[in-house]
Amino acid sequence: MRTTQALSITLPVEMAQMVKDKVSSGEYASESEVIRAGLRALSAQSAAIDKWLLEEVLPAADAQDADPSRAIPIAETRKRLQSFMDGQRAGKSERK
Repeated sequence: MRTTQALSITLPVEMAQMVKDKVSSGEYASESEVIRAGLRALSAQSAAIDKWLLEEVLPAADAQDADPSRAIPIAETRKRLQSFMDGQRAGKSERK
């Protein structure tokens, strides 16, 4: 029984060139290998997002629902975010 299936795909010129470049560099033996690697990476990314949602986001949402007093007021959240962004900007300007 055949374990592969041929497909015909259309890619934007830039992506098609990226696939060809990967093959011509010797990093991959064929265009199909490049596409398979990309699909494996996409699958791994999706699995990681699903895991994060199940293991971190849902428990945090459940904890918040169970104890709404844990919430940080929006004004405090904005203040913390602004402070973080100011620190990021300061760090970038120091590195230049």
